[in-house]
Amino acid sequence: MKQIPNLFTLINLLFGCLAIVAVLQNGIIINVNADGTELLDIPEKIWMASLFIGIAALVDFLDGFVARLFNAGSEMGKQLDSLADVVSFGVAPGMIIYQFLRLSFAQQEGGLDVSIGWLLPAFVLPCAAAWRLARFNLDKSQTYHFKGMPVPAAGILVASLPLIYWNVNEPWVYTLLHDKWFLYGLVLLLSWLMVSSLPLMAMKFQDYSVKNNLSRYLLIAVALVAVLLLKWLAVPVIILAYVVLSLLFKNKIA
Repeated sequence: MKQIPNLFTLINLLFGCLAIVAVLQNGIIINVNADGTELLDIPEKIWMASLFIGIAALVDFLDGFVARLFNAGSEMGKQLDSLADVVSFGVAPGMIIYQFLRLSFAQQEGGLDVSIGWLLPAFVLPCAAAWRLARFNLDKSQTYHFKGMPVPAAGILVASLPLIYWNVNEPWVYTLLHDKWFLYGLVLLLSWLMVSSLPLMAMKFQDYSVKNNLSRYLLIAVALVAVLLLKWLAVPVIILAYVVLSLLFKNKIA
């Protein structure tokens, strides 16, 4: 029984690896119009990476639930969980950013031959994730709140980008995701949030009273409305609401 949570953690890691494979198998597509104009894009199948990261997030939630259910938490399980999270919510999302950066530069003349140096900032994300998780393992106080953004939250936000790109037919979406400066800014923002000491809520309830859980109930309400109205755009909205509500109620969650 004590190894069941660790099995879930390894499944999390497996789906993180599958997400990386899905990203790596999708290069830049070059289509040529009748007038000879080249159209550059990333394959729609990159959304499979988003799917695998989403499944990894679900399994990551379940391994903690199973550990509590069977009272099977262990120091090894904690370390294993962090190692899996680095891959699933650090490296795999970093690879998604890497591909979007390639697409951004591909829009420019000669952009397909862009120097690797312009693409390396994508991997600041997994480095920040590793730092965040190592610090979390050493800090025993983060039970009902976090110091800095949880790595899965950052990973899920990045994982939503291919789904938004292929399913939200708005010109500003393509403009943003073709903009290397937006992508660099997103990497820096998420990396800073992960390594910061900002008090952010954990979705763990000590009780179910409104007084002690108002920020959590508000977040759930925002999430439900956002999903109904915004579809895939709900993901970044929910993450933003999570950070804002955590800061507004920081005196109650820290």
